[in-house]
Amino acid sequence: MTPAELSQAVQVAVRAAVEAGELSVDVPEQVTVERPKNRDHGDYATNVALQLAKAAGRPPRAVAELLAGRLQALAGVAKVDIAGPGFLNITLDAATQGELARSIVEAGPAYGRNAALAGLRINLEFVSANPTGPIHIGGVRWAAVGDSLARILKASGADVATEYYLNDAGVQISKFAGSLKAAANNQPVPADGYVGEYIVEIAKAITGAVPGILELPEAEQLQAFRSHGLKLMVAEIQRSMDEFGTHFDTWFSEQSLHDSGAVTEAIARLREQGHVFDEDGAIWLRTTDFGDDKDRVLVKADGETTYFAADAAYYLSKRDRGSEVSVYMLGADHHGYVNRLKAIAACAGDDMDRNIEVRIGQFVKMLRDGEEVRMSKRAGNIITIDDVVDWIGVDAARYTLARSSTDSTITLDINLLTSQSNENPVHYIQYAHTRMCGVARKAAELGVDKGTAADFRPELLATPWESDMLGVLGQFPGIVAKAGELREPHRVARYLEEELAPTYHRLYDNCMFLPKGDEEMTDLHRARLWLVEAAQTVVANGLTLLGVSAPERM
Repeated sequence: MTPAELSQAVQVAVRAAVEAGELSVDVPEQVTVERPKNRDHGDYATNVALQLAKAAGRPPRAVAELLAGRLQALAGVAKVDIAGPGFLNITLDAATQGELARSIVEAGPAYGRNAALAGLRINLEFVSANPTGPIHIGGVRWAAVGDSLARILKASGADVATEYYLNDAGVQISKFAGSLKAAANNQPVPADGYVGEYIVEIAKAITGAVPGILELPEAEQLQAFRSHGLKLMVAEIQRSMDEFGTHFDTWFSEQSLHDSGAVTEAIARLREQGHVFDEDGAIWLRTTDFGDDKDRVLVKADGETTYFAADAAYYLSKRDRGSEVSVYMLGADHHGYVNRLKAIAACAGDDMDRNIEVRIGQFVKMLRDGEEVRMSKRAGNIITIDDVVDWIGVDAARYTLARSSTDSTITLDINLLTSQSNENPVHYIQYAHTRMCGVARKAAELGVDKGTAADFRPELLATPWESDMLGVLGQFPGIVAKAGELREPHRVARYLEEELAPTYHRLYDNCMFLPKGDEEMTDLHRARLWLVEAAQTVVANGLTLLGVSAPERM
């Protein structure tokens, strides 16, 4: 029995009490069932009696006593105790608890999926670095976190569209084109231009692919470097994202908003909502009505539209394409964007607390031999995604970047993350998985297996270590659901690292999975093999949600 199934059983007990006239309350839509830290308090605990007491007009313990009898009568419940002000502590019988192992093995990759966000349409935009250079280390963090979050949201039932917003219009692209043109002509880098070996590489690629480009008039030459350079840089970014295991459903062009007239249309739509005004020859959006620190210019007095106007058009495009919730994942230097983006949603008539979410990721540092690494050989002044992958690998990068809350600055220690030690978090989790796979290999060598589902005797999984393992495995769907609801992939990593792996190692150290010497294969051995495979399934599923491999050997 999973916590979710037990939660439903408690709901049924409450509903039965209401229908019998024993309680006069609304049956709660959700009942919290948790694994108590102190195992003397049973397998699971719920505070439902405290939740219902006020509406019922009774003391919490009185409500608990009423529900305890009904819960005690449920199949699979061995004991129900009332603790403190009215907590219900529930102990399952060994067979009911052990049955979870079979459920997990039979569910396979589907175990952990849930319906917490069923049907919710989410547009998830992340990375979205300017296509003027390789993805830098800040973007690498969002590549790991954003892709993991997309997987978790989908596992929780959401309809997710992942998106990369290409800032392919404006001043930065012009500077990029000028830098390429200067490199091709062996001229000094323009003021505020881009430097690094990649600029020279792209310039050479363009001159090789476009014969005669250097003989074109300056304006045409600049335009050619702009269009070809942008195409090559976007292809480079797409390559690095693919190699990092990060997928985007849509690569959305900012320039397309201007070319299609979407920016002009967005301003008209916002004016219809009553939040656009004209002043000093410019067109403004009154974002201060919704918490922004100042009103924002949409069109300058000279008729030029602003980046903010494109931001407004882009938000409306997401909504027009069916997004109920637009999630923006921005870098640490974008704190000022939070209120202005939320104000756009409000000015468009949406709920700024529901239809839009803006999340800020903090900085990432890299250490080697105790010293901070700051420079890339290829990009010159930044650390790129390719540098990170070369130094520590995709698995170590993705796991380490996703295992911490994005609210915190993190440090990637190259020496640690390339070591084969339990101090290396990704090695620790992957080693646990290989240890589980090793049990199955050893069983095959001995010519034994776990048998069929009909051979499985769940009641034999009765030791404290087996009970603890089953309890941890049962938490996984709830962990995934909470990670999706709170947009926090690190909850999955921490569960694997702090709950599942250490619990398995204790199980491994205290329980014999296979017969030794001349011992016969017993039903207990078979039951334990089911449990080990269940644990292996959950580790693999958790790592898959984080975009990290689950190796069978290391």
